[in-house]
Amino acid sequence: MATTQFNWTNSALITLDGIFAYIAKDSPVYAQSFIQRLMHSVDRLANFPESGRRVSEAKCDDIREVVFQSYRIIYRIIDAQRIDIIAVVHG
Repeated sequence: MATTQFNWTNSALITLDGIFAYIAKDSPVYAQSFIQRLMHSVDRLANFPESGRRVSEAKCDDIREVVFQSYRIIYRIIDAQRIDIIAVVHG
């Protein structure tokens, strides 16, 4: 069985950097922990890529999201071996 590759787009990574910087003002240690937990929240998609809910505004079945605390992690299923994380959105 092939492993699924998660491709975090530049846009998603820039957002993560901003989240980290904001939290790190108060606690760099907590910021690092939070970002790691957020990034690991998509790990289940390796086995269940369609487990995230469809993003209604995208109007296509291959764009889905998982929610981690107050963040929507929006991803596109490319194929069985690749998932692109295309956005991290607060709210």
